[in-house]
Amino acid sequence: MTPLTQAPPLPSPFPPSVLAGSHAGLAEVLATLAEAIDTASTARRPAGPLPAGTPAEVLAAAAAALGPAELPAEGLGTKAALQLLVTVLVEHGIDLSHPRAAAHLQPPPLAVAVAADTLASAGNASLDTYDSGPSAIAVERWLIGVLIHLAGLGERADGVLTPGGSLSNLMGLLLARDAAALRRGIDVREHGVGALPGPVVFCSELAHFSTHRACAALGLGEAAVVPVPTDERRRMRPEALAAALAGLGPDRTPIAVVATAGTTDFGSVDPLPQLAEITAGHGMWLHVDAAYGFGALFSPRLAGHLAGLELADSITLDLHKIGWQPAATSVLLVSDTTAFTALDREVAYLNPTDDSEAGYDGLLGRSLQTTRRPDAVKAAATLLAYGRTGVGRMVDTCHDLARYAEGRILAEPELELVAPAELTTVVFRYRGSGTTDADALNGALRRSLLESGDALIGRTEAATAGPGSPRRVCLKFTLLNPTATTDDIDGLVDTVLHAGRTCERLIEEDAA
Repeated sequence: MTPLTQAPPLPSPFPPSVLAGSHAGLAEVLATLAEAIDTASTARRPAGPLPAGTPAEVLAAAAAALGPAELPAEGLGTKAALQLLVTVLVEHGIDLSHPRAAAHLQPPPLAVAVAADTLASAGNASLDTYDSGPSAIAVERWLIGVLIHLAGLGERADGVLTPGGSLSNLMGLLLARDAAALRRGIDVREHGVGALPGPVVFCSELAHFSTHRACAALGLGEAAVVPVPTDERRRMRPEALAAALAGLGPDRTPIAVVATAGTTDFGSVDPLPQLAEITAGHGMWLHVDAAYGFGALFSPRLAGHLAGLELADSITLDLHKIGWQPAATSVLLVSDTTAFTALDREVAYLNPTDDSEAGYDGLLGRSLQTTRRPDAVKAAATLLAYGRTGVGRMVDTCHDLARYAEGRILAEPELELVAPAELTTVVFRYRGSGTTDADALNGALRRSLLESGDALIGRTEAATAGPGSPRRVCLKFTLLNPTATTDDIDGLVDTVLHAGRTCERLIEEDAA
């Protein structure tokens, strides 16, 4: 045979530093970040937490800075591209570290978490198979073990990271649905959810809307959700749940009770021990949506709020809320690892049986995702850096700020406290003089702050005179900045008062 002619090696047109995973690439990442920081220091950061202007004006300015929405034939180069994006993000974006950013469960992330997230992105590991990222798998398993211990779950417990609390709730209800079906001798993977008669999911009337969306996505239908009334502390009433269960006919299939540990608006925690007793008596699944409240476990002072969490069958928790992680860092914990059996899949090109039996397995069977980035790295870095004491001090600081804000609101005649600080949120209203529509006034007040960029506060609706009373437009402080001070809270309240007086005067002038 004639040997093939030896061709000369073809050099790559790209240097090794274009890839973040190489040593040279990591050095390039650090250098690039340093340049981006220099650019950010010269960008015109807004004075408040948001850029001033209407939404149309701000979005138009950001779009104009980016230029035409056309793929350039020739790139700008890495330095110029990053400088452009840094300028756009700084000058036209949100500053969550600003002490008057207090609208949502969206904290300023910790520096150590962002640094670790950069390292995780550089490695680009995936959690589905061993050969896609062994160290990343080890980090996630370590983090899950830490959180299982913190939650008080037993030795059979397990967990997985997800792309957000809504997806964690979806997975929790998926496992609950399949468990309920098996109790009736139905395999929904084979026969579909249509074979499951009259599915019912109970939750508080204040539960997160993701419960309804999960039921729709799982084929149960939003009509399967039965809201249970709450008490004067905005907690699910166990006696109301018991009565609703007693009224179910044999043609209904109770899927789960979704308890909330930290409602989005009020931070209220449903009575978990009583709900666990009821669900156990009916052989039902108890899912606890602790996306907001789980972080209270870091604080010895507040951990008692979540008594009974260890009795849950599944738990949602978001470390990108109380945990100060870059989004998203959500987790689903289960009390028994066999709950994940419904997600098991064997795929020849990912996890063939002989590889799995030899230990070359990943976490494919614990998730609805295949490719899954190593979000555990940033959370692990945070917990290793600060420990329970350090993170707990951040939780306590934010809770103290919320209690201070509560006291300041009570001391202001123009403000009305609607819900006290259970965790880190405070709900209130601007009373006004009584000559204008208070609901319209509170809505206009918040929009005026958004347009000026002076402060970022939340808005919701709540019954202001106890259960059953009409729902009114309310304002909300969500305080998740552990570097803020009581002086900052005073400034925030003063800003709200000034905006309220200005809006009321303008409304009255327009009416005249």
